[in-house]
Amino acid sequence: MGPQRAALLQKELHLFTFGDLIQYYPFRHEDRTKFYTVKEVAQALDEISTGIQLKGTITGFQAIGAGYKKRLRATFKDETGSIELVWFQRINWVLDKVKTNTPCIIFGKPNLFGNKISIAHPEIEAITTANENRGYLHPVYAVTEKLKARHLDSKFISKLMTMLLPLAQNHIRETLPVALLTQHNLADKRTALQNIHLPQSETLLNQARYRLKFEELFYIQLRLIKMKLVRQDKYKGMAFADTAILTRFYKEHLPFDLTEAQKRVIREIYTDMKSGKQMNRLLQGDVGSGKTIVAFICMLLAVGSGAQATLMAPTEILAQQHYANLKKYADKMDIPIALLTGSIKKSQRRPIHEALEDGTLKILVGTHALLEDGVKFKQLGLAIIDEQHRFGVAQRSKLWQKNATVFPHVLVMTATPIPRTLAMTLYGDLEISVIDELPKGRKPIKTTHRYDSHRLQVNGFIQSQLKEGRQVYIVYPLIDESEKLDLKHLMDGYESISRAFPNVPVSIVHGQMKPEAKDYEMARFVKGETKIMVATTVIEVGVDVPNASVMIIESAERFGLSQLHQLRGRVGRGAEQSYCILMTGDKLSADSRVRIDTMVKTNNGFEISETDLKLRGPGDLMGTQQSGALDLLIADLGKDGEILKSARQAAIEILNADPALAKPENMAVRQQVDSLKQSVVNWSRIS
Repeated sequence: MGPQRAALLQKELHLFTFGDLIQYYPFRHEDRTKFYTVKEVAQALDEISTGIQLKGTITGFQAIGAGYKKRLRATFKDETGSIELVWFQRINWVLDKVKTNTPCIIFGKPNLFGNKISIAHPEIEAITTANENRGYLHPVYAVTEKLKARHLDSKFISKLMTMLLPLAQNHIRETLPVALLTQHNLADKRTALQNIHLPQSETLLNQARYRLKFEELFYIQLRLIKMKLVRQDKYKGMAFADTAILTRFYKEHLPFDLTEAQKRVIREIYTDMKSGKQMNRLLQGDVGSGKTIVAFICMLLAVGSGAQATLMAPTEILAQQHYANLKKYADKMDIPIALLTGSIKKSQRRPIHEALEDGTLKILVGTHALLEDGVKFKQLGLAIIDEQHRFGVAQRSKLWQKNATVFPHVLVMTATPIPRTLAMTLYGDLEISVIDELPKGRKPIKTTHRYDSHRLQVNGFIQSQLKEGRQVYIVYPLIDESEKLDLKHLMDGYESISRAFPNVPVSIVHGQMKPEAKDYEMARFVKGETKIMVATTVIEVGVDVPNASVMIIESAERFGLSQLHQLRGRVGRGAEQSYCILMTGDKLSADSRVRIDTMVKTNNGFEISETDLKLRGPGDLMGTQQSGALDLLIADLGKDGEILKSARQAAIEILNADPALAKPENMAVRQQVDSLKQSVVNWSRIS
């Protein structure tokens, strides 16, 4: 490798060392185990969907056209017939390098043009004794356009692997214990690396994939479980066992019966909070499943034992909504509660800070403003973080450090249903609780799909709902018209709604409005002064309007599944039947159709998130790769759930039996963990 090529690989693919290169795995393998004849290609053309290889000779070239329309055509023959080869680029290079009437092997995907079979830009190599009867699975590596332009393509990386693997063999050490290899029937590390890049057969390739996926997921789980064990050992928590205030709330002020799921979750949290160990728990529950009342009950446990509680939300609107909901309950129980957000004036902050420090203020709800140094608690016992994926790890840890003597209990809440495999990887160091049923009396939202051609019917339905006194959301994906995307944009939508419903007051909300204007419009809708809210996705996480019973999502094919699900959750807050209508254009891609069909078929957030994970992959699902745990080399959380379960179980068993990894049989694991810096999240890497 010369310095220029090396610099390109570093910049484009982040490959700096032999270790990085050997762990740059192919994303698929082309089947080159078989040689086709021209006759076979002609007979089976409809069934051939990938590249194939043929043996024969190129009998001649012919240049056609001029300028940018110029192309090169060649005739390729074997003993059964002939086909055309065609090039639109690098024509001079082909004429210079490729010899006619010399036996060669070509590889490419055949297509029918007119009545002739042709292969565009085939790979060509001269026949040698080494490759004449060779059949193999050819690795295909992901490369960027910049690399291709410098001839550093997949074939080039494959060549590098052929040179590197024999050199690296003696330096690759086993990273898993012998007992684990035997128990799970895993290939050894050297064999796995050899066969992931240059497999001798489909069976060996599958064994290599399984081994490397298992190892990767094993080390991610090992790291998370180790963190959990260390934290349980090291971090003592306050023991909250006094339930007197909680019992009074249940008897006198509980506004409705809790669901079985809510009761189960509260029991799990209570067990943690009275144990004397610091709680770290993730509470998952669909939009409207009743997480707020669970949060308040947990706060009562802390307050009843003389401590304080705080709830941090990602946006001002959400913080205000939580505050309004919690204040209703807190006032009945005579518990002091306050709201702290960025827009609260300095003069109003001082009394909040003072009451917090002397302990008279028991519950504080807020945004990032809670993290400021001036916010000091007398005795913070419970920190609740809502929609946690919107906060970075550093922000969360700042909140934990608000108690100098002992870490507060931490409850992380999310309305984004997280697939089990993703939760085990992103939050494997947390205990997980799930509220998986809606409160009694809530009717499931009816979801339908309508094309733009059904616009008049949909408007008629809106009219009937407005007559019954309901309110309607209409959500658009864009604010201004995009030249590239033929979408009904927000302003156009606002005008057509105003024309269709001339006597109905309409609110408009989008991300480019000033916060005060946005809040003013939201408030008008909440009070019922406006009946239709035309908005972008800014309403995805936010306002609770029980009277809003219709959610219309325009250009629904442009939204991700979890976003569609979040938007749908804005309705269905009252006892009335609610509806979600997904409007789309007539032409839908395969993925869009799956998303729309999934939404119509189910209201279950977990089912939806599993489908979303398969469609989009884990990084996009969380909106970011920020966790580092998703920096996966080969495993796929959408497809490898079973391997993940086995790997997690194996990690639990090893750490339960040998928490310090000090036993001789765990030497390989110990060495692997020690050889990597703590900052490398994925412990399966070669250092």
